[in-house]
Amino acid sequence: MTQVSRRIVFSGLGALGVAAALAGCAGSGDDTSEPKVSSGAELATTAEVPVGGGIILTDEKIVITQPTEGDFLAFTAVCTHQGLLVTSVEDGTIHCANHGSSYDAANGDATGGPASGPLASVDITVEDGKILAG
Repeated sequence: MTQVSRRIVFSGLGALGVAAALAGCAGSGDDTSEPKVSSGAELATTAEVPVGGGIILTDEKIVITQPTEGDFLAFTAVCTHQGLLVTSVEDGTIHCANHGSSYDAANGDATGGPASGPLASVDITVEDGKILAG
């Protein structure tokens, strides 16, 4: 029978702890770098997007905002901190509750938290009350 020393056991546990910590800091594993939508596809209606707020389309990885009445903008919903999706839009701010980043809903600029840069713009058009992918 082979005996294992405490030093070997504790070294193995320490390495396991480091691996678990690094895995917890990793992104979702999905390719979240680009929105996934075809040009011309209907994303939402203008009635769905509140003034001063917005909606997050998780499948498409797009956040649509309406900073002022009738002004519709879209950005990637992928937080620049670790590639997770943003979580809410309210009071002119796009929030990522995963690690506390925030973005300006009028231009996508990072305004707080560990975000490393702005959210990329996504082309959209508005026709007859419908918001379409550009």
